[in-house]
Amino acid sequence: MKRIVIVFMLLLSTLSYAQKGTIRGTVFDDHTGETLVGVTVVLKGTHTGTITDLDGKFTLKVDPGTHDIQLSYISYQTLTIDEVTVKSGEVTVLNNLSLKEASIELEGVVVTAKLVRNNEAALQILKKRSTGMLDGISAAKIDLIGDGTAVEAAQRVTGVTVVDGKYMYVRGLGDRYSKTTLNNVDIPGLDPDKNTLQLDIIPTNLIDNMVISKNFTADLPADFTGGLMNIEIKDFPERKIFNVSVGTSYNPDMHFNADYLTYDGGSTDFLGFDDGTRALPSEARQSNIPSPFSGHPQEEVTSFINSFDSQLGAKRENSFIDYSFSMSLGDQIDLNKSENSASQSPKLGYIFSMSYKTDYKYFDEVSYGEYQNIDDPNVNGMRYATVQNGALGEQNVLVGLLGGLAYKNKFNKYRLTVMRLQNGQTRSGIFDVDDNGAATGQSGYIGLSHVLEYHQRSLTNLLLNGKHVINQTGWDIDWRISPTFSTLYDPDIRKTTFELNENKDPEFNAGSGGFPSRRWRELNELNATGKIDVSRSYEFQGQEAKLKFGFSHTYNNRDYEMLSYTVKFYGPERSFTKADPSLILQPENFYPNMPYSIAYQTDFNDPNSNEYNSNVQNTGVYLSNELSPLPNLKTTIGLRMEYYVQRHTGRDISYANGDIANGKNLDNDVVLESIDLFPALNLIWSIKEEQNLRASYSKTIARPSFKELSFAQILDPISDRIYNGSLFEYPDWDGKLVETRIDNFDIRWEHFFEGGQNISASVFYKNFKKPIELVRIRAQQTSTEYQARNVGDGTLYGFELEANKNMGFLSPSLEAFSISGNVTFVWSEIDMTDIEYQGRKEYEKTGENIDKTREMAGQAPYVVNGGITYNNMKYGLNTGLFYNVKGPTLLVVGTGLFPDIYTDSFHSLNFSFNKKFGEEQKATLEFKVSNLLDDTKYSYYKSYPEIKETYDLFNPGRTFSLGFSYKF
Repeated sequence: MKRIVIVFMLLLSTLSYAQKGTIRGTVFDDHTGETLVGVTVVLKGTHTGTITDLDGKFTLKVDPGTHDIQLSYISYQTLTIDEVTVKSGEVTVLNNLSLKEASIELEGVVVTAKLVRNNEAALQILKKRSTGMLDGISAAKIDLIGDGTAVEAAQRVTGVTVVDGKYMYVRGLGDRYSKTTLNNVDIPGLDPDKNTLQLDIIPTNLIDNMVISKNFTADLPADFTGGLMNIEIKDFPERKIFNVSVGTSYNPDMHFNADYLTYDGGSTDFLGFDDGTRALPSEARQSNIPSPFSGHPQEEVTSFINSFDSQLGAKRENSFIDYSFSMSLGDQIDLNKSENSASQSPKLGYIFSMSYKTDYKYFDEVSYGEYQNIDDPNVNGMRYATVQNGALGEQNVLVGLLGGLAYKNKFNKYRLTVMRLQNGQTRSGIFDVDDNGAATGQSGYIGLSHVLEYHQRSLTNLLLNGKHVINQTGWDIDWRISPTFSTLYDPDIRKTTFELNENKDPEFNAGSGGFPSRRWRELNELNATGKIDVSRSYEFQGQEAKLKFGFSHTYNNRDYEMLSYTVKFYGPERSFTKADPSLILQPENFYPNMPYSIAYQTDFNDPNSNEYNSNVQNTGVYLSNELSPLPNLKTTIGLRMEYYVQRHTGRDISYANGDIANGKNLDNDVVLESIDLFPALNLIWSIKEEQNLRASYSKTIARPSFKELSFAQILDPISDRIYNGSLFEYPDWDGKLVETRIDNFDIRWEHFFEGGQNISASVFYKNFKKPIELVRIRAQQTSTEYQARNVGDGTLYGFELEANKNMGFLSPSLEAFSISGNVTFVWSEIDMTDIEYQGRKEYEKTGENIDKTREMAGQAPYVVNGGITYNNMKYGLNTGLFYNVKGPTLLVVGTGLFPDIYTDSFHSLNFSFNKKFGEEQKATLEFKVSNLLDDTKYSYYKSYPEIKETYDLFNPGRTFSLGFSYKF
């Protein structure tokens, strides 16, 4: 009986506890924007209370009802929040509570609860008070707008351009000068040669904030110039998260299209990886594969041919619509159930997210062109070398998993986060080929080409993070360890090009379209980063100041290999009755059966010139100090040192072919080594409480990638364009690619208003020493080949106007409308090398006057972002129209025979509509229309006088998307 009574009392206690509600919040310093540790939070008029932890957060268990909350801290004004409503078993979140420094005249401040909910006050304070130039978006605003993924939220950040629906560029500068970090740690993306992370895989309900640093400070990595975006993942969700969403998209040009191109893959393609269907046969790695005259028995040769998939051609079938699914959950658990000391007790936080999406694309009018300048100065225009027109089908699968655990007590926090991304892409194309025999280096033929591709990529990232506040000393310590494992696997890429002879009979010839080929490409990379940041707060002349120093080390290691094979005709016959790839690999055509006698031959040597290992060791240390030498002036002076060493193991084609005397072979040799100092000076003059004038100077760097510092040759099978590593030497290139070093100067005036509104104007100047650009290789005239090279020094200057304004100042009836926009104009100039200048002069036209300067590759002359939104919180309605355009941008530097290549402006106009339903607005319906203007993506060759010819062309069409999500 006694036990029953005890169990009953415990159950009654538990039920009583469960009836309570929870108040959570974060407290900031109104002057610095930093969180405050040790703030006392109490129910007004009671002794029920708690204090904020090392993140400035508090948790308070209270009875259901309406309460007044009081916050107090030594030397700060007391803040009272009236009429905070708390429901049984639910969490009430008070966002962005800020305390002002105390004065003799003011002893207390009263703010109503609704004024501190769902706003960006903390981020606004951070932007206003930070010595660095920041822009960003908070979790509160993301939740208000209803964006589903990080890429959607990023488009709303000032100065950001989203490319290919997933990558972020800042101020019109390309990927080389933009950077993305996750939880303040370097993380490679699914494309290992990009600086920016694929943003469409991170759900916004797991994001705490997204902040872009537009200028360098010493605590940041030095390898960015345009901007660095950091995405911070939640570790302790303020409310319990259990969200499910589904979505679909429809493009009239692409979906339910009976002409869609594809081919038969494996049973796990829908999960983003190959099941082994496309795997390289084990015997294919032998130095002497089974083939005619190899010494292998005939049955082994036949068996080897049969070990390859016989599909060489694309087929047509109906395409489906895009669809997606995601789920996320998270919460924080008080490990000590004491009601009045919740934020002082240990807490456990957890998050988990799973996402899956598949999209289908079909382009029925795709064009790839290769053009040449005409050497006659009196003839304008260009001569085509090769033109391909056709259709391309693509299916893309992306699976994302993210999970995290976090533990914290009053002065310590530990976090473990794991992310896994899996991506599979199937591409199939059919193209008509027109090769012009009158062009330099071309054989001249008409052909039909089939291409089958599969690209498999994966990324696994782990973050272990600790944060420690040493009580009452002003010292903070933050350390992070983050390894990332990346793989890229392109199994069995197949290309078959029939030449159509004078009688239109399809055949194969080595001198024209070549023979059917197959390639396997594999890349494995480890990226491991460790860093520690230490800071100490102190006073300087009665003002707050902070000393910060730290250490970081990054180790990268990449293994790369490409193997290729050709279908060889050992018999006299090479023509077929029709251009059907399925006719080729028939058993009756295999060696030794005549008249085709087909077998495989290898296209690589042992050792393989298209195989390498590279590794990087990058060690950084920094010291910075933030202080206010004058009442209205804040400064940060910092210096960062990085010791960078890149080593390479690989060889060129000559060495692989046995020319040891003249060939090059590297065995873990140093290909890049430097010790650089990166100073950073940031000044902020507070003109008024809401106005700042900023100035900054810094040095940054852009380094070559593994691919660029290699002997690799990477072929795009569709366009037949080849990318060569920069270690290859040519008559106009010494094979020595080095870093780009940049001096950066920025001045900005900014005015802040309530509700996250602001207006700013900036001017900036950058000086580039030996910038790296993609150059068309002049010496390669029979094939289309490119290489990354250092070009002449360059300068860039421009100005930027930004505005984010609520329309209520015009009329109260327009309070729900907001406009935002920014426009950036940039002038760039590269001083050509003598070789480039002379090459251009050789093809100068009558009336043309070629200067020794040109614009910078990768830099847009202007970027415009604009949007108008309507937001009605009462009815849970948010809708907007958003526009973005980037000016024509030099993509590839041509010279002499080959013209420059530009990317044309793409006018992106998108519409979004979000509606939340229910009393608590837990259900959300989202509708979007992308590319309302139905603009076409177009890159072109440019010659005098403003003549354009197609480099590549495709139309993405309009896409209509519908999504539904529910918060349980």
